[in-house]
Amino acid sequence: MAIGDRDNNAKAVAASEGSKSDKRKQSLYFPEEMLEEIKEEAARLDRSLSWIVQRAWKIARVEIKRLPSVDDILEDEEQEQRA
Repeated sequence: MAIGDRDNNAKAVAASEGSKSDKRKQSLYFPEEMLEEIKEEAARLDRSLSWIVQRAWKIARVEIKRLPSVDDILEDEEQEQRA
C-alpha cells in the first residue's frame, strides 16, 4: 500500500517536514505491520517516529530517485506499441 492510501488497516503517523524550524505536519499512512516495526525501532533507538521516518527517507532517497517515473513507463509503452 502506498503512503497516503486511506485503508482501514493503515495507521497515521505525523512527521515534520524540512528543517527544525519548519514544523509543518503531514499525515502518512502505513500498514499496521510496518508501523509496528517503525515503533519498535524508535523505541530501540530512543528516537521519535518522525526521526525514524526522516532518517529512512535520507537513506533511501538516492535509490528512490533511480526508479522510473510514470511518464518514463508510459513513453516506453508508447514506443513498444509503435514498433
